Formats: sequence, structure tokens, C-alpha cells
Amino acid sequence: MVKRALATFSLTIFLGAATAMAASVTFFANGYGAKGDGNTLDTAAIQKAIDAAAAAGGTATLKPGVYRTGSLFLKSGMTFDVPEGVTLLGSENIEDYPMLPTRIAGIEMTWPSALINVRDQHDVKITGKGIIDGDGPIWWKSYWDLRASYEPKGLRWAADYDCRRPRLMLIQNSSHIELGGGIELKRSGFWTVQILYSHDIHVNGVVIRNNEGGKGPSTDGIDIDSSRKVLVEHADIDVNDDALCLKAGRDADGLRVNRPTEDIILRDSIIRHGAAAVTIGSETSGGFRNIEAYNLTALSGVPSGILFKSAHTRGGFAENIRMHDLTLEGVAIPIHITMNWNPSYSYATLPEGMKDIPPYWVTLTTKVPEDEGLPHFRDVHIWNIKATDAKRAFEVSAYPNATLDDFRLDHLDIDAATAGTIANAKNWTLSNNSIHTVDGTKPVFTDATVNDSKDVPYGEPK
Repeated sequence: MVKRALATFSLTIFLGAATAMAASVTFFANGYGAKGDGNTLDTAAIQKAIDAAAAAGGTATLKPGVYRTGSLFLKSGMTFDVPEGVTLLGSENIEDYPMLPTRIAGIEMTWPSALINVRDQHDVKITGKGIIDGDGPIWWKSYWDLRASYEPKGLRWAADYDCRRPRLMLIQNSSHIELGGGIELKRSGFWTVQILYSHDIHVNGVVIRNNEGGKGPSTDGIDIDSSRKVLVEHADIDVNDDALCLKAGRDADGLRVNRPTEDIILRDSIIRHGAAAVTIGSETSGGFRNIEAYNLTALSGVPSGILFKSAHTRGGFAENIRMHDLTLEGVAIPIHITMNWNPSYSYATLPEGMKDIPPYWVTLTTKVPEDEGLPHFRDVHIWNIKATDAKRAFEVSAYPNATLDDFRLDHLDIDAATAGTIANAKNWTLSNNSIHTVDGTKPVFTDATVNDSKDVPYGEPK
């Protein structure tokens, strides 16, 4: 029943987008003064072409060249085409990214707008085989410099919020948006594509390359954030943080907003580098339901296969989660679940005596009652996972008073150095699995009720 509903949803998005996006008139930014010489700031000229295309229900595009630009704002009923031979190159001046209300890393706050913005719009298509380049290294350096000064002060948690780096693309409060067609998104200053408070979004055929010219911090690939009815397919992702990631708010602020991420499909994609093949969290406050991820491949630059992460101040839930048919080649931990992720980042406390703090620091340090802060993950089915050259098959833990409930893991074929651990689990079923370990171990179960079928081998790899 779940599969049938999700498949119907994906077809509806695809047909709806194809029908709604019939653009007839083309407006070249060059006709409005865009130079495309890589140096001139072409923001105003490109925006004029966008505005004209929106008024006519047409397409804004550009002739081959390198166009230096600040934030651009797409509008309802238009297509923005970035054809082969065109590079949009982000400005290195933060003043070219207007400050606007949004959500960053789970907290609602004011932040620089993205390079490409779809805010409060509907029926927008972004396509082409060109390049959108955030010119990331200048932003990455600013982050590492700030973090180096913050960590000795006990302010690791604040660095991501204080270092204001532009996202490459933001879809916020919008619907019926299509992104893809082979477009290349690269060197994002911060997250690459954030889909926030939006619905009926189709991402099809994007290439994301954020590890050129360095390793960009927090350069997530695609973040689906308190949104619904989102289909991501045929993505090719190389990033230095989460690749395909679901989020739903952080701590007190996320619990206040209380908007889930639901009815999501992630499929038919490859992750070359990144934190995991697919991630839920760590911003879990609004919860997750009706999620399916399948036909994903992750290579040896990816440390985790399926990664669920949260913290004891996040709260939230996950239910009706289906992840299957994953190929993990050299991924260190195929099944990785932690509800106490990265404490120095997850738990924000003010150093004693610190005054004159920004308002969002107050938000971040607002205490969450224990009964509201514990995350609850249940009703998860993981199957048909093929993993080779892993270090640990499982690394799973939660809390004794907030266990991981009703998980089914079957048809796992994992070759690993060791089996690993499953802790704080209730009513798990492991069946028809082949876990081959160099050290001959089977998983160590701690505070766990697990029905582990005995008909599968543990021992030397095949």
C-alpha cells in the first residue's frame, strides 16, 4: 500500500510539471545588458530577463559566457534555462545576497539569500546543461577561520550560524517546482539545494560537485526541510557533508514550528562523496513520515550508508520509513543510527559571563524538557542492501527511555571487518541476512529485543 501511494505521487508530480511548464517566449539576459565576461556583475540584467519571462509566462536564458552574479529571484509561471556553455558564478561580496527570513540548520532566522531563489512562488522550472557555481572557497575559508577562533571558547555550535555563507539554491514556501535536466551545481558556499516549507517538488537529473578547489564545510547536496511531496531522482552527488538529507527543525525552535517532512521519494542516484547515501536528521524536531529511498549507490568516499542522527534535545519522530536496494561499495558503516550525534555541535550552552549575544543564540540555547527532547524512531523497514568492504555492519544506538522500535532488516548482504553493535532497540526483526565478517562475529545486542534468524552465516567473507 505504501509503495503504491508513493508511486502514484511521483507520476503526478512528473506529469503536472511537464504540463504546467509550456513556455513560449524566450528572453535573453544579454538583451538587458548582461556581459558574461566573468568580471562584470550581471545581477540586475539577469533579473530583468527573469522578470520579463515571468510576466509573459516564458523562458529567461543567457548566451554562452561566465556571468558573475548575486542573488537572483525566480517567479511563478516561468522557466529559467541555464544552457550548456553558460556558467553563473556567484559574487564574492556578501552584500550581493540580501538578508531575508528563512531557516538555517533547523533555526528560523535572517540569513543571506541564496544565489538562485524560488520564494513564495509556484510553477517554476529550472533546467539546462550549464553550470551554477557558488565560488565556494572564499566562503569555506571564512568558516574555517571563524571556527578556529570559536572552538577554544566552547562555541563550536555557533560557528555554522555566525558564519553567513550563501546557499546555492533555495526553494522556500513554493510548490510545483521542477529542477534538473543535467544542470551542474558546484562549489556551494553552504548547502547546495534547500527545499524548505514547500510541496510538489521534482528534482530530476542534477549533478552536484562541491569538492572542487577544496573540501567545502556544510556543503550538503539536497536538503528536504519540513516539506512534503518531493521526488528526487537521477542525482549524481559529490559533496563534503550530507548528500540526500531530510530535515525538520532543531530543538526548541523546531518543536515550535512543528512541521514534518513527509511523502518523500529518493531514488536512482549515485553518491560519490558525502556523509551518507541517505540521511535523516540531525534536525528531527518536526518529524518524518512516509519516506522511501531506493536504487541508490554510494562509493568509498561515503562513510555511512543509511544514517539516522538526532540528539536528546531535538525531539521529533520518524515512522513509515522504507529504504531498500542500496549498493554500498567500501562504505564504512552500512547501517548507522545515533541519537546522540556530534555533541559539541548538537548541544548549545553559553560560556559563563558571555553577554550581548545575538537573538538566535538565545533560540539555540533555549532548554528543551527531557520528555520533549527525546526523538522516537519506529516502523522502519530496510532491505536488499548489498555492502562490500565495510568496517562495521551496524552501529546503532538510541536511549533506554526512547528506543528504536519495530525495525525490520532483511535480505542484507554485508561483507565487513566486524559485525558491530545494536543498542536500545525494541522489537527488531532480522531475517534472511548474510553478514560476513572477517573476525567471525555477529552483532552485539545491548538493551535490545531482537529476533535474529539463525539461518544466516557469520564468518569469513565469501
